[in-house]
Amino acid sequence: MAKQLIAITGFMAAGKTTVGRALAARLGCQFVDLDELMTAQQKRSISEMIKTDGEDRFRQLETETLTEVLPASDDVVIALGGGTWAKEQNRRLLNEQNARVVWLDAPFELCWQRIPTGNDGRPLAPSREAAEKLYRARRPVYELAELRLAVSAGQSAEECASAITAVLLK
Repeated sequence: MAKQLIAITGFMAAGKTTVGRALAARLGCQFVDLDELMTAQQKRSISEMIKTDGEDRFRQLETETLTEVLPASDDVVIALGGGTWAKEQNRRLLNEQNARVVWLDAPFELCWQRIPTGNDGRPLAPSREAAEKLYRARRPVYELAELRLAVSAGQSAEECASAITAVLLK
């Protein structure tokens, strides 16, 4: 049987990690959070990587990490970073591995409410205006995902995972 590779994309704080974990548990497969893996490998936070090395170098590390994960993984759900899917090279890598890409389409207001106050952990969204501009810029790229799941504040991760599973198993 061919390996099952599902990638979860969406804006920061859309719920990629939480939903990804729930989906992996539901499907009985491995879960990988790209941001967590990068943090462990680099021994520093995403924020530190971006602040120290710049966004371009961070995106390069992100692509390198994705490249390492993809061929090595059997059945797996991968939570991508908020900007991973925005890079064409990453979309191509996922496509080459026949990944099913699911976009968690959360409204900006919901994402913004979930972004921590003080925002040390989100250097690409230092203000509401910057975050909203980034959200609007990335939406057209997220729309390239194979599947879209509209996410609302009242939905649990398990409900999202159930909805994704229903579509994937059709």
